[in-house]
Amino acid sequence: MPPRLERPTFGNKTRKLNIKSIVLVSSGAMFFFVAGLGIGSGRIVISRDQLYRKSVQKDLPADLDYSSVEKVYDTLRRDFDGQLDLQKLMDGLKSGLASASGDAYTEYLNKEAAKEFDDQLTGTFSGIGAELGKDEQGNIVVIAPISGFPAEQAGLKSQDIIAEIDGETTAGMSIGDAVGKIRGEKGTKVNLTIVRNKAEQLKFEITRDTITIPSVETKILDGNIGYLKISRYGDDTADLATKAANDFKSGGVKGVILDVRDNPGGLLDASVQVSGLWLEPGKTVLQEKRNNIVVRTFKSEGSAILNGIPTVVLINEGSASASEITAGALRDNGVAKLIGVKSFGKGSVQQLEELGDGSLLKVTIAKWFTPNGVNIHKEGIKPDTEVKLDEEKFKAGTDTQLEAALKSLD
Repeated sequence: MPPRLERPTFGNKTRKLNIKSIVLVSSGAMFFFVAGLGIGSGRIVISRDQLYRKSVQKDLPADLDYSSVEKVYDTLRRDFDGQLDLQKLMDGLKSGLASASGDAYTEYLNKEAAKEFDDQLTGTFSGIGAELGKDEQGNIVVIAPISGFPAEQAGLKSQDIIAEIDGETTAGMSIGDAVGKIRGEKGTKVNLTIVRNKAEQLKFEITRDTITIPSVETKILDGNIGYLKISRYGDDTADLATKAANDFKSGGVKGVILDVRDNPGGLLDASVQVSGLWLEPGKTVLQEKRNNIVVRTFKSEGSAILNGIPTVVLINEGSASASEITAGALRDNGVAKLIGVKSFGKGSVQQLEELGDGSLLKVTIAKWFTPNGVNIHKEGIKPDTEVKLDEEKFKAGTDTQLEAALKSLD
């Protein structure tokens, strides 16, 4: 696991559109949990353009014949020995239509799932502000409290073992279950029993709050190497990355490391804007195709602040969708080298359509291709230099992939 200040990914400021396009991937990647939010293996690229309104399904009727569906409903209503929930029945109908597409990335999200999805995209949720994990003994532990949020303010520390949540033991509990119990509405309280230094038992009552985590982390390494970590492509990504680029430029850095390891993707326009920090205006970032026909070419815009500064992009098996778009665009245009291991491989674009009741339909509407015309779906992007993360050294505080990136910029 590389160093992380995790978030998901997305682009423009106006989110309340009826139509949004996204790229989403699912994988077996590691989970990241902050203060009760689990940002899992979903891999996303979102575009908000309303370009794809003309049906490509020429052989399907304009409307469905629901007579047989109505018969199923009538039979259930009359004969089912149990209690039926109308909302669940409606959700089941919509979910069934989406899943019948046979596409893993086309799915219906009910109101609750849609809200959680949106929280992951924006990096905003209600919790206590602590990254959770497990130690070698299987205990739920605090990896790190996030500065300025309730967990830190209450006094939680890194490596604290969470023994109980609201009086319930965490023995045998998954990280996801623990996260679900810790998260909750802003202003409500959660009681944690903590074991510190494997000896001292402490109790904390922590009031949940709204947690907003920026998608970009920056710092200067080795005195003159700019490090830019993007954990998702979100609403804040382009502005934060641009500010970092200006700071790097004015600070006279001799090289830049763009770290998109374990970045699940996000807003398409954000990935295009980030790519434009290196690419001169008019360079191809990606193409979208439907039925093998190019429907749109995305070009770089802006002032290419970092153009000409040697750059390395760190990728791994958790880099997907929007992060792969940026990595592919910078490599294909010859402005960066890739170091790490092969990326996830998510080369399709999804569109989000709000259904008016808080639910969403996520539907695959196109495939995307790198500037060199490559669709990386299920194939991933191979790095120019393969460097695997040494897990043992990482646990001891040494990031072998980051070290390789620094060495390449010497």
